[in-house]
Amino acid sequence: MSKQREKKGHKIPATFKAFIAKFPQLGEAHESIAIHVEKAGPLDRKTCALIKIGICAGGGLDSALRSHVRRAMQNGASQAEIEQAILLAMNTIGFPRTVAAWSWAQQQFARGD
Repeated sequence: MSKQREKKGHKIPATFKAFIAKFPQLGEAHESIAIHVEKAGPLDRKTCALIKIGICAGGGLDSALRSHVRRAMQNGASQAEIEQAILLAMNTIGFPRTVAAWSWAQQQFARGD
């Protein structure tokens, strides 16, 4: 599973790699669901990544948000588009969580990968 993502230029976090190494069937199931969900509708990869950024902001998922920021950038999203995806959540998830999500995105922007 992670081999497929790494071939596409996606870096896989070490913790995720360790989890998948221990539970390979769960990794395969997770990847299969991701592929089928992505193909289930008309949205392009950039739009999907921007939506997932909003979901991660709402859930307080810092590592996942940084991963989706990276994916959004790899699929052509600008920093301004990514920041707007985060800002759109502010009235729903609140100011503190929005600022936290914005700071996680800034960390990923600084990494530049």
